[in-house]
Amino acid sequence: MKIHSLAFLLLFQFSFAFDQALEFPQSSSLPDSKQKQKRDKAGAANIIFKSTDDGQTWQDISEGLPENLSENGIPREGFYANDNGIYLHTGNEMYHSKANSRTPFWEKEISPDNLGSIVPGRTGMLAFNYSGQFLQKINGTSVWSPIYTNFPGKGVRTVFKTAGGTVFICSDSSLSKSTDGGETWKHFHTEGWVRTFVESNGVLLATSQRGIIRSTDDGESWESVISEGGVGITVERIKGGFAAITCNTETETRRVRTSYDGGKTWQPIDADLPPSLYIASITEVGAYMFCGHPAGIYRSSDKGKTWQLLLPAIQDKVFNLSVSGNVIYAIPRGGGC
Repeated sequence: MKIHSLAFLLLFQFSFAFDQALEFPQSSSLPDSKQKQKRDKAGAANIIFKSTDDGQTWQDISEGLPENLSENGIPREGFYANDNGIYLHTGNEMYHSKANSRTPFWEKEISPDNLGSIVPGRTGMLAFNYSGQFLQKINGTSVWSPIYTNFPGKGVRTVFKTAGGTVFICSDSSLSKSTDGGETWKHFHTEGWVRTFVESNGVLLATSQRGIIRSTDDGESWESVISEGGVGITVERIKGGFAAITCNTETETRRVRTSYDGGKTWQPIDADLPPSLYIASITEVGAYMFCGHPAGIYRSSDKGKTWQLLLPAIQDKVFNLSVSGNVIYAIPRGGGC
């Protein structure tokens, strides 16, 4: 299961009573509550790219998105991909494109006002903000309903739910855990923030302020498995293991590593990549690994021993990568974060 990294989120307030199930008003022009986005005269461009052939070719699928997205940018938690395609959100707007769409086509989805962050779930989406308010939308509905109303904290950075149903909510300097659907919470001190989580075969890994941390007892205890003085940037599941990016304060670079023993030991796979402090993402699709680097998108066919530059960078931005099945999405963002 994937987790969700959280950058520093803007505070927002919901414009509805939070103790009621909410259904947003339908667009007067479209009864299905979705609005097909028309292309602006100039046309949006360079907001998001898509590859369906293992990164060999890339299609700009920005057409249909608001042009101001390229100016304002998409938040770090403003996009994710799942079996239904790719979702983008900024402010109180959310857009969806299906993975199997052959031409650029975006639908504007109903979303809470001033949406802070969204994460996917097995049954739908979860929206939350820094203040500790949470809403859930079940797949196939337009209703956003309150959830985790008993959570006592603020400063929320991350929400993650394991395959077994345990819920983790990470705040500025603590980690909270619930095993009863959010009715009660147990709190742990984590020596700083915790953000991106992944899970595989009973092993939990997470990025933290001190690198990459690991748990094998459902989050009751954690050990540091990569610690180089800097923070953990991201961690992902790959075939047979995990991949992670961390910041090394001594070399002032971001390092890329993989683990094939449940996160116990890690091997560097960045020897053939130009050293950089802004490497943004690492993922795997089919027989290839992909890396979002300040120089562009790199691909490796030998588990990171060698890398080939496929798509050069746009201006000074770094591609952040997200995957839906065999489809790869790339979003250029400033600074790689």
